[in-house]
Formats: sequence, C-alpha cells, structure tokens
Amino acid sequence: MWSDFTEYIIKHYSQSSRIVEVAVGRFPEVGCKLKKHLKGDIILTDIKPYHDWIILDDIRQPDLKIYKDAGLIYSIRPPEELHPYLENLSREIGADLIIKPLSTDSINTKEKMNLVNFKKAVFYKKSFK
Repeated sequence: MWSDFTEYIIKHYSQSSRIVEVAVGRFPEVGCKLKKHLKGDIILTDIKPYHDWIILDDIRQPDLKIYKDAGLIYSIRPPEELHPYLENLSREIGADLIIKPLSTDSINTKEKMNLVNFKKAVFYKKSFK
C-alpha cells in the first residue's frame, strides 16, 4: 500500500518544486522514498522531530516559510483535530492537500475532499490551486 501511495505522489507531483509531509511522526518511509525519486525539495515536519532532518513545526501555528511554493502538502494518519489546520494551510499556500487517514477515521474538513483509490492506496485529496 505505501508503495502505491508513494507512486501516486511521484506520478502526479514530479514537477512540484516542493512537497511537504506534515506530522511525519516515526514513519518517514514515504518521504524518504520521495526524496530518492523526485528532484524537488521534500520536507518532513513534526511537532516532536526525532531526527535532525525532520523540521520542527506545529501545524496549528505553522511557519509559512517551510510551505512556501509547495505543490503538495500531505499527512499520513494525522489526528482528526489537525485536519482543519491542514486544510487552512493548503488553502493559504495554494497547494494540493492529501490526507491519508486511519481506516477507521473520518475526514474533518470544511470543504469536501475527494476520495482517491489508487491501486491499494486509499486517501482523500483536495486541490487549492
């Protein structure tokens, strides 16, 4: 499933100059694979970064410089209470948003997000461009 999710991002965002993963936690596999396959900046953020290549940022009060010029902001299994912050940030930056929730979670955004089924990957997407 993760290879399908990563493949979707590579296929649809290969021309993006910047892609940002929010709330990476201790699961950097997608971001690391993107770094290997894409030329643009791949930035991983978390409120408690466990490694020095993960940038400290609180999505509730984001540092907009981190996200400037991003073509995509995505988050894997973010808590539902963070969904509105992801939506607001993506709208402000003008970036696409992908939220990959836990299978038992719903989406907590104001605007309707589109359900995407790509091979074995299932996630929600909204374009704010």
